[in-house]
Amino acid sequence: MTTADARPDAPASALVLGAMMFGVTVDEDTSVAILERFVARGGSWIDTADCYSFWASASGRGGDSERLIGRWLAGRGDLRRQVRISTKLGAEPLWAGSWPARREGLSARAVREAFDGSLERLGVEAVDLLWLHQEDRTVQIEETVDAVGELTRRGAVQRVGASNHPAWRVERARTHAKASGVLPIDALQLNSTYLRLRPGTTAPGVVHRFGVLNDEQLDLATSEGLERWAYTPLLSGAYDNPEKPIPEVYDHLGNQRRLAVLGQVAEELDATRGQVVLAWLVRHGIRPILGGSKLYQLEQAMDGVALELSDDQLLRLDAAC
Repeated sequence: MTTADARPDAPASALVLGAMMFGVTVDEDTSVAILERFVARGGSWIDTADCYSFWASASGRGGDSERLIGRWLAGRGDLRRQVRISTKLGAEPLWAGSWPARREGLSARAVREAFDGSLERLGVEAVDLLWLHQEDRTVQIEETVDAVGELTRRGAVQRVGASNHPAWRVERARTHAKASGVLPIDALQLNSTYLRLRPGTTAPGVVHRFGVLNDEQLDLATSEGLERWAYTPLLSGAYDNPEKPIPEVYDHLGNQRRLAVLGQVAEELDATRGQVVLAWLVRHGIRPILGGSKLYQLEQAMDGVALELSDDQLLRLDAAC
């Protein structure tokens, strides 16, 4: 499958279902109901990680999300042909309480062992997209590429992506992969939303130095045709939930103007501000990840990616600053 094949096309396929809290703070019945409804509405991509969600689990380790998805897939016959599974490795703590000082990292051994664990928990023979979750400066990126290359050669990994990596390490990894004859990174997963951060700040919940989509990463993705996935695009509900104020790092005059235009477009479309944010991301070729925990959040998000922004609305949203 090429990068172009994987880009958002039909509205439902543009949205990624984030399963971060499934099996932990989102109980089994609710998680399954969300998964079932996502697929019923034409959704395909489900995003998880081997470390989800160690910070909220009773054991202090990850794996609950992958195990829940595995149980769900096991009872659904040919459903695996419809859904696409993306998972990540590199951020799982070595033992409860050891993160961030001691995590599995991206050495060749860590990649092999972590990936084997993911396959076992998911109950699958291959994943559609494997993400390098966080950069690991203790390991040469070429070592990581070679380890992942073994997985792509045997067909256990269909595509490779990088989350929370600087642009230069992504391109170094891509150069080595192409020289080695293995699949290069063709996707970036980073924090991205409509509002712009104040200079010198980072988005709430982003603990990675290169976790927010910046101009250099965007330029790399655009020039090299890399797919972009956006995590936390809705600011955890702050666009529409009055009990969740817009985080202070977004408090500046430019965003006041952006919020005003966002509200105007939402009113014109009889939609919520969050739905317009999702539609705006899709129009810019960015695949948003929904990390919702309730069915109505899923329904609203899928309606949001299906919104059709006019050229004038898109221009107004882009021009506000």
